[in-house]
Amino acid sequence: MPDSLASRLKALPFEVRQYLLITGNYWAFTLTDGALRMLVVLHFHQLGYSPIEVAMLFLFYEAFGVVTNLVGGWLGARLGLNRTMNVGLGLQIVALCMLMVPAAVLTVPWVMAAQALSGIAKDLNKMSAKSAVKVLVPKESANAQSALYRWVALLTGSKNALKGAGFFMGGALLSLIGFRGAVLVMAVLLVAVLALSLVRLRAELGRQKRKPKFSEVFSKSRAVNVLSAARLCLFASRDVWFVVALPVFLYDQHGWSHWTVGGLLAIWVIGYGGVQTQAPRITRLVKGDARNQTAVWATVLAVLAAALALMPLAAVGWLVIGLLAFGVLFAINSSWHSYLIVHYARADGVSMDVGFYYMANAMGRLLGTVLSGWLYQWYGLSACLWVAAILVLASALMALALPREQVQQERISG
Repeated sequence: MPDSLASRLKALPFEVRQYLLITGNYWAFTLTDGALRMLVVLHFHQLGYSPIEVAMLFLFYEAFGVVTNLVGGWLGARLGLNRTMNVGLGLQIVALCMLMVPAAVLTVPWVMAAQALSGIAKDLNKMSAKSAVKVLVPKESANAQSALYRWVALLTGSKNALKGAGFFMGGALLSLIGFRGAVLVMAVLLVAVLALSLVRLRAELGRQKRKPKFSEVFSKSRAVNVLSAARLCLFASRDVWFVVALPVFLYDQHGWSHWTVGGLLAIWVIGYGGVQTQAPRITRLVKGDARNQTAVWATVLAVLAAALALMPLAAVGWLVIGLLAFGVLFAINSSWHSYLIVHYARADGVSMDVGFYYMANAMGRLLGTVLSGWLYQWYGLSACLWVAAILVLASALMALALPREQVQQERISG
């Protein structure tokens, strides 16, 4: 059976084999990244950290992600996406090793430094994977845009499903083998993945023949800039309630266990990832150009967020159902944005446009993370949901500045 599988893999086109390798790399990284986030939130809250103190542990994670996306796209264009992806894996291993020190050494500055490395690692890995898709999709195909949307949706959706599994894994490992044991297991997994990537991933993937100047990392494309601003607000609207507020609310106010909290967040992200893989079929339900599509989906999400903010928090069952519905609509918005940025990006220099876009994505996560701890500590979960609604509405309004470009939905959705 293994020989048969190996022969079938060898028979696949080179680009498909590289895509599978990049996807597997991205999956493994994302699994550990989701688990680490849940471990840090639950472990340090259990140690007595307040919601805003837990949020501060992620401050450098998100802040360094902003810088990494800006610089990482430039490095990918100069060095090759294979190298930036492998550097990301290596840095995540170092970050995990930093968290295996004795509890007495595990101070707030130390954890923030480890999270800074993890933030750099995550965004190097993500930027490399998303940029590599455009490089690998055959450009001469008549259905190139259709294939591009499907490949991006599959990569993004499957990644988020694994991130959800990582949330559950983090909560489960914390209960079963403790914080240090869980971190050790994840470090060993990534060492094996890095070894495979170093051997099999093609050298010079996405490397430009012309060495781009650093000033070129700032996009001159109106479409890229507008979409990046809309993305910032979109992701801030999720993290403002998701990162700190919801886990702490369920743990403190409703007495949920680590397993249960991790399980719910896992279901949310796995479902979100599953919807993303089907986004090419779903988005054709809304007719019109790219600008109309983007604004309409964001507006629907803003209305739902406002409805959730009005809901009584004691009705936790209905709240959970509403947040699952938020995940469905957010997944459609996110996958559509992910397709558009790869579509708008320059063919020569794709990593720089994608890097700039994900810099805005990281800024949104940074804003949402800080607001999640601060708003929840002083005003509660309802305030977090109201701010989420305002941010999504801002994203919808920004989308109105996108170019009026017709998208062939039938071809993309096929």
